[in-house]
Parts: sequence; structure tokens; C-alpha cells
Amino acid sequence: MVEQEKPIVPRRTFLTRLWMGLGIIALLELAGSAVAFLAGGNRKKGQPSNRMIVVGGVADFQPGSVTLVRKGHCYLVRLEDGGFLALSRKCTHLGCAVSWNATRKRFECPCHGSIFDRTGNVIKSPASRALDRFKVIIAHDVVSVDISTPLRRSRFQEKQVSYPEERG
Repeated sequence: MVEQEKPIVPRRTFLTRLWMGLGIIALLELAGSAVAFLAGGNRKKGQPSNRMIVVGGVADFQPGSVTLVRKGHCYLVRLEDGGFLALSRKCTHLGCAVSWNATRKRFECPCHGSIFDRTGNVIKSPASRALDRFKVIIAHDVVSVDISTPLRRSRFQEKQVSYPEERG
């Protein structure tokens, strides 16, 4: 009985097949990522588009105060005239988390030095536009913030402020 020798695969053929296999795997990963991106965010079907956070009662916030809302990744600003504004913590330059400096009464970005006033307007660049805001809803003296979508803006405008019901 004569034993047959197993055919030897040349190294070049082996490496070619290996690279082709890895290339196919990479293409499949890329296609999967593209489908996941195009399918849209992490919202599940049937889930409401808004995510409301109850922040507290109107009386809990003194005029002129700035309160960090950790759960919403935002600041709730109560203006001197009693209006409310919810500002995103993300700097509009590169997305670093801004902090409120109570002594200087301004928002400061630790990454590149952007500075924003109490209403989110840019005082010092490199940020080129105001902090994004969230919709504030005040009903029955309860302040809530819709954190589902930050509202992009170029600068502060009076119409962005929400007021308690007694003001109208």
C-alpha cells in the first residue's frame, strides 16, 4: 500500500486566502456598522420621543440661580425675572463638559477655555455659538425638562425662556 502525500499549500496561496478572509470579515463589520448607523439611535419602537425629567417645584429655584441637573446632563438656570432656561453641559466647540463658576457667574469649558454667560451666550471663543438648550415645561408649579433632543441655537433669545403659569 502506497501512502499518498497530502498536498502542500504554498505559503503565498495560504497568505492570499488568509488576507481575503480577513478582508471579507472587515467588510461585513463595516456593513453591519453602516446598517446600525442608518437604522437610527437607541430608541426602541413605541417609546415616546420625549424624555421628561421632573426637576422640582418652581419655588425650589431662587431667581438668579443655576442648578446642575445630573440626570439630564444640563443646567437649569432661573433668570432674575423668574424665567427658566435649561442649558446643555456640552461645550459647542468640541463637546467637553462645561462647569458653572458661581464666583464669576459664568460657564467655563476646561478643555479649550470657552466661556459662556448665564444664558449660554459665548463670551470667549473658541466656541462659536451659544450652548444648546432643552425645552422646559412648567405645569402646576412643577418644572420639567425634555432631554430627548438638545435644541441648537446661535445665541440667546427671550423666546427661549419658559415662565411659570402666573406670568402667562
